[in-house]
Formats: sequence, C-alpha cells, structure tokens
Amino acid sequence: MTAPAFKVGEPTDPPSGSLPHTLGQQRILRFDPGHAAIEYACGLHMCHSGGVAQGGFVAGWIDAAMAHAVMAKHGFDRVPISLDLKISYFAPANPGIVIAEAWIEHGGGRTLFAEGRLTTPDGKVLAKGNSTITLIDAAKVQSRMAG
Repeated sequence: MTAPAFKVGEPTDPPSGSLPHTLGQQRILRFDPGHAAIEYACGLHMCHSGGVAQGGFVAGWIDAAMAHAVMAKHGFDRVPISLDLKISYFAPANPGIVIAEAWIEHGGGRTLFAEGRLTTPDGKVLAKGNSTITLIDAAKVQSRMAG
C-alpha cells in the first residue's frame, strides 16, 4: 500500500467524498512512530441540537488519529482495523477547530491497544477513547476489495 502524500503541519487537501474530507481533516500535526495528531474542522453540518457535534464524528476523529498512530509506527503494508472502540464524552465539541491526538499504549506484532483524545486548540479535553486494533496485510485487503 502506498503511503499517503502529506507533510506534517501543512494543510491537507483530501479528495471530495473521501473519509478525511468527510471528517473535515485540515492538517496532520504529528506523525511519529506510535503517535499522531490531526486537526479537524467541525462544521455546522456535523452538528445537532444547536451546534453540538454528533458523537459519531467525535468517535471518527479519535479513531482516525489512533489509526494514524499505528501507521506511523508500522508503515502502510498492514492496515489497522478496529476490533473495538470505546469513547467517553466529557464536553460538547462545537463548530470550529478540534484536535485528535492518539498513541499506541501497548502492542505486539498483530494486536495493538491505542488511546486517544479530542481537544480544543487550547487543550480542553472533549472526549477520550481507546481501541483494540489488529493489523491485516494491505495486499489482502486490496484483493478483497477487487473481487
């Protein structure tokens, strides 16, 4: 699998209709082995109840950061697949910039345990999450998609 083309800290321009585009990805802030941080723009179209981000977006932002932390450590020849995902919500995410940070807490060859959090740019914690992740050969995933 080919590594995505991005430079840490620079604006990303995800293709329309892609997952990063749908999630409002703005920049990859950190992409170090076992650690990642991604800046997202929470749009009003992602909200309910007068400006509160729908919980699925919050979970998606944290989940994506955890996947990036895994890819930063293990490369792109294996695809991180979430086996479970638990999110605890502490405060509402509102329209504007949010930052999803994640790290690998523990891991072996195929199964990893990751943690992450969503914050405001000034560091207020909005949600935390953890996930059990397995790694699957990218070639195997691609062959299943092709046929």
